[in-house]
Amino acid sequence: MFDDSDPRKALTSMSKERSFSGPFCGPELGNFSQEPPQQTGDGWQAWMMRGTNLVVRLVRLNGTATFARTGQMDEYMVFSTDAGIRFDIETAEGTVTDHPGNHLFVVPPGDSTVTVRGTGQVSFLYTTRSADLVAHCANPTIPTNPNIPPFQPWPDPVGGFRLRAYDLDVAEQPGRFGRIFRCTTMMVNVLPCFTAPRDATKVSPHYHASFEQVSLTLEGDFEHFLRWPWTSDMAEWRPDMHIRCASPSVTVLPPPAIHTTLWTSEVTQIVDIFSPPRMDFSTKDGWVLNAADYPIAQTGIE
Repeated sequence: MFDDSDPRKALTSMSKERSFSGPFCGPELGNFSQEPPQQTGDGWQAWMMRGTNLVVRLVRLNGTATFARTGQMDEYMVFSTDAGIRFDIETAEGTVTDHPGNHLFVVPPGDSTVTVRGTGQVSFLYTTRSADLVAHCANPTIPTNPNIPPFQPWPDPVGGFRLRAYDLDVAEQPGRFGRIFRCTTMMVNVLPCFTAPRDATKVSPHYHASFEQVSLTLEGDFEHFLRWPWTSDMAEWRPDMHIRCASPSVTVLPPPAIHTTLWTSEVTQIVDIFSPPRMDFSTKDGWVLNAADYPIAQTGIE
C-alpha cells in the first residue's frame, strides 16, 4: 500500500494477492551503535551481520584500514556516502588510487585489496557464499526461510568482470525511486538523504513474497514496523513488531512480513539492499543507473 506520490505504486509485483503458509521467520537485527564490533584495528571498527544471501560489513573509520580477499568467488560491492573517504582498490581487472568517496564500487571475483582512508563510514557487501565472512558475523547461523528460493547469480557483466566505479552524486528525478545499482550478486538502493522526519500520513506498508530487504541505516533514527500474515494455524501467528534503531544499524526484513519504515530525526540516510537483484526494479526504465553494464536475468525475484 503506497501513497500516490511513491514511485513504487506502479510496480505490478506489489499488486499481486498471494497466500502464504508458515512457519514464518523474524527479522535479523544489528544495532551497531549499541553493540561491540566484530573486527577492530588501528583507527577502525567493523560490525558484520548476515541475511540469507548477504553479508554486510560496516566500517567506522578514523585513519586507514585494508581489507583483502583471496580467490573471491563472486562480485562484491563497496561504497561510502562520505565524500572525504579515499579509496585505493587493487584487482587483476583494474585499480583505482586515491579515489574520492561518495562512490560505489563493484569489485570483480578473484584477488582484491581495498584500502580506505579518512574519517567516516564504509560499507562492504558480500554474498553468504563466502563462508569465512559468514563466520565473522554477529549472527553466523540464522533460520532457513522457506519463502526464499536458492540463490542464483545474474548474467555476467557486459565486457566481462572488472572493477567498476559509480558516482553517487545523482540528482533526483520524478518517477525514479532512489539511486539503484546492481551487479551479478546484489542490488543496492542508496536513498536520498532526508532532511525532515517522514510524514506518518504517507507511509508505505507492503510485503515481498520471496526475498529479504536488508535496510542499512547510516545516519539518523529509524523505526521499522512489521506484521505477519495470519494462517489457519494459530501456532504460526507472530506478534507485530516495532523496532527502534539508531545509526548505524542493519535490519533484515523477511518475507512475507508486511513492513514500513519511519525516519524520525531531521537528517537521515538509509540504504536498501537485495540479493540477488530485484526483477521489478530492474524492469522499470531508468531506475537502475548501471543497467547498461549488467544484463537482466531471464527470471528473478519480484
